[in-house]
Amino acid sequence: MQSTKEKLHRIIFGVDTPAGKGFDIALLILIVASITILMLESVREINQEWAALFYKLDWIITGLFTVEYGLRLWTSEKKTQYVFSFFGIIDLLSILPTYLSIFFIGSHALAIIRVLRLLRVFRVLKLVQFMGEASKLGEAVKSSSRKIVVFLFFVVIVSVFVGTLMYIIEGREHGFTSIPRSIYWAIVTLSTVGYGDIAPQTTLGQFLATILMVTGYGLIAVPTGLVTVELAKGSTNALNPSGDTSRQCRQCGNADHMKKAKYCCECGEALQ
Repeated sequence: MQSTKEKLHRIIFGVDTPAGKGFDIALLILIVASITILMLESVREINQEWAALFYKLDWIITGLFTVEYGLRLWTSEKKTQYVFSFFGIIDLLSILPTYLSIFFIGSHALAIIRVLRLLRVFRVLKLVQFMGEASKLGEAVKSSSRKIVVFLFFVVIVSVFVGTLMYIIEGREHGFTSIPRSIYWAIVTLSTVGYGDIAPQTTLGQFLATILMVTGYGLIAVPTGLVTVELAKGSTNALNPSGDTSRQCRQCGNADHMKKAKYCCECGEALQ
């Protein structure tokens, strides 16, 4: 017969029972309610009228989250593993801001980290397969990380160089009061954001800005291309894990086949 601790563990950490699924759904509702309250508090007109209610509700929800965290910790077979896991850290960080607000004014807004707890919806709604797709994307980003770092280093060099040139060309009288501020302008322009708080006034400066804008459009596509290539490689490896291209289809030339495939997945031709 299961003990109380084992029953609670199955309810809190599992979704294979009606009680477990109901617990997680109730938890998701509390998380959404908490985030909604936090956002409404930032609206001055609403907060002036409902501040007292928001304050009470926030402490009630935080209290429930605290009890939940304590139960997770108590029922965990490997407590240290849970505490330092992704969800364990998020669970703890989601309750700390409310307590810290007693000592530090404004820290309450950090409770927005609770939005990360909504990731449990994948588990509750049995959408775990989407997490597998997310891991593929993560692997692609990791594989292309060195290329992306080199690319970003190049962007920094261009920004510093162009920003310094613009400082020399435009000068303080046109808003380019320092090299760091000019570099800020270069980054904003290169990223095609264009806040418009600083703008070149001279013909040469505007010409340089035009070149930088056009360059920015090209640079935006680079990280996307790098990650896309790695995703394509991952898909190819999934189809042809051995990397063997010797079994090329005589009919269509396709070489991306499953390892034990007898027929081409593109045209149906028998493979050698």
